[in-house]
Formats: sequence, C-alpha cells, structure tokens
Amino acid sequence: MSRILIIFLVLLNIGCDQVSKKVVRENVSYQEYIPLIQNHFILTNVENTGAMLGFGANFPPALKVILFQVLPLVVLLVLLYRVLTRTHTNNWMLWAFAFVIGGGIGNLIDRIALGSVTDFFQIRLGFFKTGIFNMADVAVTTGVLLILFLSLFGKKITI
Repeated sequence: MSRILIIFLVLLNIGCDQVSKKVVRENVSYQEYIPLIQNHFILTNVENTGAMLGFGANFPPALKVILFQVLPLVVLLVLLYRVLTRTHTNNWMLWAFAFVIGGGIGNLIDRIALGSVTDFFQIRLGFFKTGIFNMADVAVTTGVLLILFLSLFGKKITI
C-alpha cells in the first residue's frame, strides 16, 4: 500500500471525526437527547474531559496533559512513522493502523484545542448499552478489532 493512501486514510478519519463533531457542537445543545432510531440510537452532545468513559476526568491538570495529550501524541507519531516506513506489511494491517492513528489524532485535536472531547452517539439494544462515543472512537475501535482479527487469523504483525 502506498504512503499516499495511508496518509489519505489517516486524514479521512480525522476529517470525518472533526466535521461530525463540529456539526454536533453547532446543532445539538449540550446534553440534549435526540432519539434517532426509537430509543436505540441516540444523538446527544457531551464533553468528555477524561479518557474512555470519562476515566481520569478528575486527575490533576498536569497529569491529564501528560497522560491524555503528550503520551498519545508521541505514541501516534511513532506509530505513524512505523506505518509509513514499513515495506512488507499486510495491507489490511496498514488499513487497521491508519484507522487507529486517524481516530487517535481526531480525539487528540479536541483534547489539545478544547480541553475535552466531544462525544455524541449512544447505542441501546436491550441490556446492551454503550457509553457515549464519537467517530474517532469508531475509527479506533474498527482499527483495533481489525488488528485483533488479523493477529488471530491473518499474517503476523510486523509494525
């Protein structure tokens, strides 16, 4: 897979995430509850100052900057460098890592620029209920699931 395609996939994930968050911030009131598909697919608007499911929201500010901005930035840059410089990696694995990197950068942009991440979707299906998430979370989750699948059933990871 070409480097240009990898960069395109990363930028596409960042773009979808940032555009969707902008639309929600401009059109959905804070903590508004809008059922899109009955009570199963909900649109809302919340700001998450922590990590996944609000983890670390009450950490001291300096610790939050280190754990939720500096460390992820370093990891994402190293991962992007590795993905762009590898020559013999399964194309599906490159797609997976491009999704993880793009989603990670999307949420990192919010953390650095706004001090929080805008989340807006929730799924409720019987006893199954997700936390509130955004398109960056969808990208990261898709990439991680693909990495796990390929690790179990595909070729060895070489990133």
